[in-house]
Amino acid sequence: MRIALAQINSTTDVADNLAKVEDHARRAAASGAELVVFPEATMSAFHRGLRDQADEHLQSWQASLANLATETRIAVIVGEFAARGDKVINLLAAYFPDGRRSEYAKIHLYDAFGFKESDTVVPGEEPFLIDVDGEPVGLTICYDIRFPKLFAEVSRRGARLAIVSASWGAGPGKVEQWQVLAQARALDSNMFIVALGQADPQVTGVDVPKKGPTGVGHSLVVDPFGRIVVELGGEEALEIVDVDLSVADEAAEAIPVLANAKLGY
Repeated sequence: MRIALAQINSTTDVADNLAKVEDHARRAAASGAELVVFPEATMSAFHRGLRDQADEHLQSWQASLANLATETRIAVIVGEFAARGDKVINLLAAYFPDGRRSEYAKIHLYDAFGFKESDTVVPGEEPFLIDVDGEPVGLTICYDIRFPKLFAEVSRRGARLAIVSASWGAGPGKVEQWQVLAQARALDSNMFIVALGQADPQVTGVDVPKKGPTGVGHSLVVDPFGRIVVELGGEEALEIVDVDLSVADEAAEAIPVLANAKLGY
């Protein structure tokens, strides 16, 4: 599977973010990628006005993304927000060339490191997989990466690859935690992990809200043996990577951690 990693910084300007998505998706399609992955909060960076912004822009945003997937003939995986009462729901949506759209709602909300996502976001409830040319692919968002049972369940449902789209909070040791967690989830679920985050605004110079998680870059792809296939720096970038999903079958045979699990753990 050929995957495009679109490590960008989104701002609070939905139109500017859409233009950046369109540019990266077209370049990804030209490279022959089957899907292009964008970060959590691509539609808008985290800020206090998300609910009203989602209410105003979501319909036109979704129409534009549907048209983009049809135009480019590539699956587009992108973070967006939808209004739910007086809060929002944090979504990772998949737009397909045939007009299909699927969405995963973030289960584990980022109530950590002094930030409380649950104040403004309604949690999802179910693991979710999409179909990419007949291959099941798991969708997860950011803080989900700290919860191995979710990835084990996605693997048990047939996925050999899971996507983690993130707007990772910066701070001491956070890049190292991101790297270690991606490798751990690959090892304990026998899957490829595509961990795609917002770029680091301190590197890119992009003006993003200082309140909330803003991104650290270092998107990476890890194979089911825990080996890093590719890792980016802090800059905005489009990286194309080919993954051989049969390696997941080799890992499941060599290190059958899910088959050997006791009591479902």
